[in-house]
Amino acid sequence: MTNAELAALEFLVDAGITQAYSDEPNNRLQSVSPILAANIPDELPNTLPLAPAENALLMPHNDIIAEAQKLAAACTTLDDLKTAIQNFDGLDVKKTATQIVFADGNPAAKVMIIGEAPGADEDRHGKPFVGVSGQLLDKILACINLSRAGDTADNSVYISNILNWRPPGNRTPTQAEMEVAYPFIRRHIELVNPQILVFCGGVAAQTLLQSKESISRLRGTVYEYSDTVKAIATYHPAFLLRTPLQKKKVWDDMLMLQGVLNG
Repeated sequence: MTNAELAALEFLVDAGITQAYSDEPNNRLQSVSPILAANIPDELPNTLPLAPAENALLMPHNDIIAEAQKLAAACTTLDDLKTAIQNFDGLDVKKTATQIVFADGNPAAKVMIIGEAPGADEDRHGKPFVGVSGQLLDKILACINLSRAGDTADNSVYISNILNWRPPGNRTPTQAEMEVAYPFIRRHIELVNPQILVFCGGVAAQTLLQSKESISRLRGTVYEYSDTVKAIATYHPAFLLRTPLQKKKVWDDMLMLQGVLNG
Protein backbone atom coordinates (compact mmCIF):
# COMPACT_ATOMS: atom_id res chain seq x y z
CA MET A 1 0.00 0.00 0.00
CA THR A 2 1.40 3.39 -0.98
CA ASN A 3 1.61 6.35 1.39
CA ALA A 4 -1.18 8.10 -0.53
CA GLU A 5 -3.43 5.06 -0.24
CA LEU A 6 -2.65 4.73 3.48
CA ALA A 7 -3.43 8.43 4.05
CA ALA A 8 -6.74 8.04 2.20
CA LEU A 9 -7.63 5.01 4.32
CA GLU A 10 -6.81 6.85 7.57
CA PHE A 11 -8.96 9.79 6.41
CA LEU A 12 -11.94 7.49 5.84
CA VAL A 13 -11.49 5.79 9.24
CA ASP A 14 -11.32 9.17 11.01
CA ALA A 15 -14.54 10.13 9.22
CA GLY A 16 -16.25 7.07 10.67
CA ILE A 17 -16.26 4.99 7.45
CA THR A 18 -15.13 1.58 8.67
CA GLN A 19 -17.22 -0.87 6.65
CA ALA A 20 -16.57 -2.08 3.10
CA TYR A 21 -19.26 -2.89 0.55
CA SER A 22 -17.23 -5.74 -0.91
CA ASP A 23 -14.00 -7.64 -0.39
CA GLU A 24 -12.50 -6.41 -3.65
CA PRO A 25 -11.66 -2.73 -4.41
CA ASN A 26 -13.84 -1.04 -7.00
CA ASN A 27 -12.86 2.17 -8.80
CA ARG A 28 -16.18 3.98 -8.96
CA LEU A 29 -14.72 6.66 -11.20
CA GLN A 30 -14.64 4.14 -14.01
CA SER A 31 -17.60 2.55 -15.76
CA VAL A 32 -19.88 0.15 -13.92
CA SER A 33 -18.04 -3.07 -13.07
CA PRO A 34 -19.05 -6.29 -14.87
CA ILE A 35 -20.17 -7.82 -11.57
CA LEU A 36 -22.49 -4.91 -10.82
CA ALA A 37 -23.73 -4.71 -14.41
CA ALA A 38 -24.68 -8.38 -14.39
CA ASN A 39 -26.97 -7.81 -11.42
CA ILE A 40 -28.84 -4.79 -12.80
CA PRO A 41 -32.30 -5.90 -14.01
CA ASP A 42 -33.43 -4.98 -17.51
CA GLU A 43 -36.38 -3.08 -16.08
CA LEU A 44 -36.38 -1.25 -12.76
CA PRO A 45 -39.54 -1.29 -10.61
CA ASN A 46 -41.70 1.81 -10.51
CA THR A 47 -41.71 1.87 -6.72
CA LEU A 48 -39.11 1.24 -4.05
CA PRO A 49 -39.47 -1.91 -1.94
CA LEU A 50 -41.01 -1.48 1.48
CA ALA A 51 -38.80 -1.70 4.55
CA PRO A 52 -39.04 -4.92 6.57
CA ALA A 53 -41.93 -4.95 9.00
CA GLU A 54 -39.65 -4.97 12.04
CA ASN A 55 -38.15 -1.63 10.94
CA ALA A 56 -41.43 -0.02 10.01
CA LEU A 57 -41.89 1.54 13.44
CA LEU A 58 -39.03 3.07 15.41
CA MET A 59 -39.10 3.40 19.18
CA PRO A 60 -40.28 6.93 20.10
CA HIS A 61 -37.59 9.22 21.48
CA ASN A 62 -39.21 9.45 24.92
CA ASP A 63 -39.31 5.66 25.17
CA ILE A 64 -35.59 5.47 24.35
CA ILE A 65 -34.87 7.97 27.14
CA ALA A 66 -37.08 5.99 29.53
CA GLU A 67 -35.15 2.81 28.68
CA ALA A 68 -31.85 4.62 29.31
CA GLN A 69 -33.15 5.87 32.67
CA LYS A 70 -34.22 2.36 33.66
CA LEU A 71 -30.88 0.81 32.75
CA ALA A 72 -28.86 3.55 34.43
CA ALA A 73 -30.85 3.40 37.66
CA ALA A 74 -30.24 -0.35 37.96
CA CYS A 75 -26.44 0.08 37.96
CA THR A 76 -24.76 -0.17 41.35
CA THR A 77 -21.12 -0.15 40.20
CA LEU A 78 -19.07 1.52 37.46
CA ASP A 79 -18.60 -1.87 35.81
CA ASP A 80 -22.38 -2.30 35.76
CA LEU A 81 -22.76 1.11 34.14
CA LYS A 82 -20.13 0.44 31.47
CA THR A 83 -21.83 -2.85 30.57
CA ALA A 84 -25.24 -1.17 30.43
CA ILE A 85 -23.96 1.51 28.05
CA GLN A 86 -22.25 -1.10 25.87
CA ASN A 87 -25.46 -3.15 25.60
CA PHE A 88 -27.78 -0.19 25.05
CA ASP A 89 -28.81 0.20 21.41
CA GLY A 90 -30.67 3.49 21.66
CA LEU A 91 -27.81 5.57 20.23
CA ASP A 92 -26.99 5.26 16.52
CA VAL A 93 -23.46 6.62 17.07
CA LYS A 94 -22.64 3.28 18.67
CA LYS A 95 -22.87 1.67 15.22
CA THR A 96 -20.14 3.87 13.69
CA ALA A 97 -17.78 4.02 16.68
CA THR A 98 -14.87 1.62 17.09
CA GLN A 99 -15.37 1.04 20.80
CA ILE A 100 -16.85 2.54 23.94
CA VAL A 101 -14.90 5.37 25.57
CA PHE A 102 -15.98 5.09 29.19
CA ALA A 103 -13.52 6.78 31.55
CA ASP A 104 -9.92 7.25 32.65
CA GLY A 105 -8.17 8.23 35.85
CA ASN A 106 -8.90 7.51 39.50
CA PRO A 107 -12.60 6.91 40.33
CA ALA A 108 -11.83 7.83 43.95
CA ALA A 109 -10.66 11.33 42.91
CA LYS A 110 -12.30 14.43 44.32
CA VAL A 111 -12.40 15.98 40.83
CA MET A 112 -14.43 14.54 37.96
CA ILE A 113 -13.91 16.12 34.53
CA ILE A 114 -16.61 15.71 31.90
CA GLY A 115 -16.39 16.54 28.20
CA GLU A 116 -18.99 16.14 25.49
CA ALA A 117 -17.89 13.17 23.32
CA PRO A 118 -14.81 11.22 22.19
CA GLY A 119 -12.81 12.17 19.10
CA ALA A 120 -10.86 10.01 16.65
CA ASP A 121 -7.88 9.47 18.99
CA GLU A 122 -10.16 8.58 21.89
CA ASP A 123 -12.12 6.18 19.68
CA ARG A 124 -8.90 4.37 18.75
CA HIS A 125 -7.52 4.13 22.29
CA GLY A 126 -10.77 3.68 24.22
CA LYS A 127 -9.95 6.47 26.70
CA PRO A 128 -11.19 10.08 26.95
CA PHE A 129 -8.97 13.10 26.28
CA VAL A 130 -5.92 11.31 24.88
CA GLY A 131 -5.43 13.38 21.70
CA VAL A 132 -3.75 16.76 21.36
CA SER A 133 -6.46 18.52 23.38
CA GLY A 134 -6.19 15.86 26.06
CA GLN A 135 -2.45 16.41 26.31
CA LEU A 136 -3.12 20.11 26.83
CA LEU A 137 -5.65 19.24 29.53
CA ASP A 138 -3.02 17.14 31.32
CA LYS A 139 -0.62 20.12 31.30
CA ILE A 140 -3.31 22.44 32.66
CA LEU A 141 -4.14 20.03 35.49
CA ALA A 142 -0.47 19.53 36.32
CA CYS A 143 -0.22 23.26 37.08
CA ILE A 144 -2.44 22.71 40.12
CA ASN A 145 -0.86 19.33 40.99
CA LEU A 146 -3.64 17.15 39.57
CA SER A 147 -3.20 14.17 37.26
CA ARG A 148 -5.24 11.31 35.87
CA ALA A 149 -2.34 9.09 36.99
CA GLY A 150 -2.53 10.32 40.59
CA ASP A 151 -2.81 7.63 43.24
CA THR A 152 -4.71 9.55 45.92
CA ALA A 153 -8.05 11.33 45.97
CA ASP A 154 -6.28 14.65 46.50
CA ASN A 155 -3.85 14.57 43.56
CA SER A 156 -5.88 12.71 40.93
CA VAL A 157 -8.78 13.29 38.56
CA TYR A 158 -11.38 11.07 36.95
CA ILE A 159 -12.38 11.84 33.35
CA SER A 160 -15.36 10.91 31.19
CA ASN A 161 -17.74 12.29 28.56
CA ILE A 162 -21.50 12.70 28.39
CA LEU A 163 -21.58 10.65 25.19
CA ASN A 164 -19.44 7.51 25.37
CA TRP A 165 -19.36 6.86 21.61
CA ARG A 166 -17.57 8.94 18.99
CA PRO A 167 -19.94 10.78 16.61
CA PRO A 168 -18.92 10.18 12.98
CA GLY A 169 -16.56 12.81 11.62
CA ASN A 170 -16.07 14.25 15.14
CA ARG A 171 -19.28 16.24 14.74
CA THR A 172 -20.93 17.89 17.73
CA PRO A 173 -23.43 15.56 19.45
CA THR A 174 -27.06 16.38 18.67
CA GLN A 175 -29.56 17.51 21.28
CA ALA A 176 -31.39 14.17 20.93
CA GLU A 177 -28.18 12.20 21.53
CA MET A 178 -27.40 14.21 24.65
CA GLU A 179 -30.91 13.64 25.99
CA VAL A 180 -30.52 9.88 25.59
CA ALA A 181 -27.02 9.83 27.10
CA TYR A 182 -28.00 12.10 30.00
CA PRO A 183 -29.31 9.36 32.37
CA PHE A 184 -26.04 7.45 32.03
CA ILE A 185 -23.78 10.39 32.85
CA ARG A 186 -26.04 11.36 35.75
CA ARG A 187 -25.66 7.87 37.18
CA HIS A 188 -21.93 7.98 36.44
CA ILE A 189 -21.61 11.10 38.58
CA GLU A 190 -23.67 9.54 41.38
CA LEU A 191 -21.49 6.42 41.47
CA VAL A 192 -18.22 8.39 41.50
CA ASN A 193 -19.59 11.03 43.91
CA PRO A 194 -16.78 13.56 43.44
CA GLN A 195 -16.32 16.72 45.46
CA ILE A 196 -16.41 18.90 42.37
CA LEU A 197 -17.26 18.51 38.69
CA VAL A 198 -15.45 20.31 35.87
CA PHE A 199 -17.45 20.64 32.66
CA CYS A 200 -15.18 21.09 29.63
CA GLY A 201 -16.88 23.00 26.84
CA GLY A 202 -20.26 24.51 26.15
CA VAL A 203 -22.12 21.30 25.29
CA ALA A 204 -21.12 19.55 28.51
CA ALA A 205 -21.83 22.62 30.64
CA GLN A 206 -25.19 23.36 29.06
CA THR A 207 -26.32 19.74 29.28
CA LEU A 208 -25.36 19.11 32.89
CA LEU A 209 -26.25 22.56 34.20
CA GLN A 210 -29.50 22.46 32.20
CA SER A 211 -28.77 25.89 30.76
CA LYS A 212 -28.84 27.58 27.36
CA GLU A 213 -26.21 30.15 28.31
CA SER A 214 -22.91 30.20 26.41
CA ILE A 215 -19.77 28.75 27.97
CA SER A 216 -18.34 32.28 28.25
CA ARG A 217 -21.25 33.13 30.59
CA LEU A 218 -21.31 29.82 32.46
CA ARG A 219 -17.62 29.77 33.37
CA GLY A 220 -16.28 31.77 36.31
CA THR A 221 -18.93 30.57 38.78
CA VAL A 222 -19.09 27.76 41.33
CA TYR A 223 -22.40 25.91 41.04
CA GLU A 224 -24.20 23.67 43.51
CA TYR A 225 -24.70 20.62 41.30
CA SER A 226 -26.23 18.69 44.20
CA ASP A 227 -26.27 18.82 47.98
CA THR A 228 -22.77 17.34 48.12
CA VAL A 229 -21.24 18.11 44.72
CA LYS A 230 -20.12 21.46 43.37
CA ALA A 231 -19.39 22.24 39.72
CA ILE A 232 -17.54 24.70 37.50
CA ALA A 233 -17.47 25.14 33.73
CA THR A 234 -14.45 26.00 31.61
CA TYR A 235 -13.39 26.15 27.99
CA HIS A 236 -12.65 22.89 26.22
CA PRO A 237 -8.91 22.41 25.58
CA ALA A 238 -9.65 21.98 21.86
CA PHE A 239 -11.00 25.54 21.90
CA LEU A 240 -7.78 26.74 23.53
CA LEU A 241 -5.75 25.20 20.72
CA ARG A 242 -7.67 27.45 18.28
CA THR A 243 -7.78 30.52 20.54
CA PRO A 244 -4.76 30.44 22.87
CA LEU A 245 -5.52 33.93 24.20
CA GLN A 246 -8.32 32.36 26.29
CA LYS A 247 -5.83 30.30 28.31
CA LYS A 248 -5.70 33.00 30.99
CA LYS A 249 -9.41 32.52 31.68
CA VAL A 250 -8.91 28.78 32.01
CA TRP A 251 -6.06 29.45 34.43
CA ASP A 252 -8.48 31.56 36.47
CA ASP A 253 -10.92 28.63 36.41
CA MET A 254 -8.20 26.27 37.64
CA LEU A 255 -7.39 28.61 40.51
CA MET A 256 -11.08 28.64 41.37
CA LEU A 257 -11.09 24.83 41.27
CA GLN A 258 -8.07 24.74 43.55
CA GLY A 259 -9.81 27.14 45.92
CA VAL A 260 -12.83 24.84 46.17
CA LEU A 261 -10.60 21.83 46.85
CA ASN A 262 -8.79 23.74 49.58
CA GLY A 263 -12.07 24.69 51.20
